[in-house]
Amino acid sequence: MVAKVNSGQNILGILNYNENKVKEGVAKCIHENQFGCNVDKLTFREKLKTFQGYIQRNHRVTTKAVHISLNFDPSEKFEKETLNAIALKYMDKIGFGNQPYLVYEHFDAAHPHIHIVTTNIQADGRRISLYNIGRNQSETARKELEKEFGLVRAEGRKVKQEATVNAIDVKRAVYGKLETKRSISNAVRFVTKNYKYTSIPELNAALRQYNVMADLGKEGSQMNLNKGLLYRLVNEDGKKVGVGIKASTIYGKPTISFLEKQFKLNDVLRRPYKERLIRCIDNAFKNRDSISKRSFVQSLNQEGVFVLFRQNEEGRIYGITFVDNKTKVVFNGSDLGKLYGAKTITDRLTNLSKPDSAISQSPVPTHGEKLDHTESQIEETIKDLITAKQIDYSSPDSAMKRRRKKKRRGRSI
Repeated sequence: MVAKVNSGQNILGILNYNENKVKEGVAKCIHENQFGCNVDKLTFREKLKTFQGYIQRNHRVTTKAVHISLNFDPSEKFEKETLNAIALKYMDKIGFGNQPYLVYEHFDAAHPHIHIVTTNIQADGRRISLYNIGRNQSETARKELEKEFGLVRAEGRKVKQEATVNAIDVKRAVYGKLETKRSISNAVRFVTKNYKYTSIPELNAALRQYNVMADLGKEGSQMNLNKGLLYRLVNEDGKKVGVGIKASTIYGKPTISFLEKQFKLNDVLRRPYKERLIRCIDNAFKNRDSISKRSFVQSLNQEGVFVLFRQNEEGRIYGITFVDNKTKVVFNGSDLGKLYGAKTITDRLTNLSKPDSAISQSPVPTHGEKLDHTESQIEETIKDLITAKQIDYSSPDSAMKRRRKKKRRGRSI
């Protein structure tokens, strides 16, 4: 079992996320605690009112909402009663047994998992400390529950399982074949969290593998001037289809302001992986002056690299972007050096008139591949520091930063 504890300032956003999953038919609220009513009879307003009743008892605390996910191995199948029993014992063990909380079973992934929504403000107005709760109370509870319920243990599987938790939801979105909003949201959340991109075109190269794009709107339009952002489906030719969804409605809010922070951060984080990508491109040419476009694309695909040729309306290639799905980095060719820019590469390719859709690619990354654990921890920690709305308390480094911050402010909550 993998347990993740996150916190935020707004209980409404966390509650909305889970309730929207229920409306989409991919989740169900299966248990309540301290609500005084059967969970099937609770309305959204009653759920929110109960949480707010606790939260309003302490106006000094800024972090008042807690969102927990308990993730199980794909081989494990549970009845509702078992999931409720696991959730109840887990909440007792981490000190939230007397708190109001709701348990949601989600069905939008290949592995069984539940989400728990609660608050750390108690009935008397005092707060439950979240400092190192993921590292201490949650880890202790996890190990005890694995033994008690005979669950698949997380030790020795953590890197692989965490990658599965984040990636398994993502399916290649095809307009008219999958529920649009869920398909877009899954792809966007996975790519924005795991890939290192430094611009919207680079982000779109990674998203293109799922037939999704980030749309800034036409230059000079109201949306463009106001820094609005839509995510929408595209067809095999990269043309927009269907209706887009606002970035602010996707869990985690991958808006322009969020992405701009990621651009600066990712520029540093992707540098160690530049040489591998250059090696893959050089190997694709196999010391030859020129090869066919098909051979170039297929050779890189075998190394887990997706190639996107950017073309204007006349069909002229003006840019080339490489997405390394093994190291989760995105580079424009020109950022790799003059030898890897669009003009130099295309001068060495034949059969350029053949459309990309005619070239056999398998662009969607293999989600079972392990990520570099140290690099992943560094990335998550820095994200925690720049993303104020969601903090992962599983990370001891993140908790330490929060403790130091409190000391500097000289304020206790």
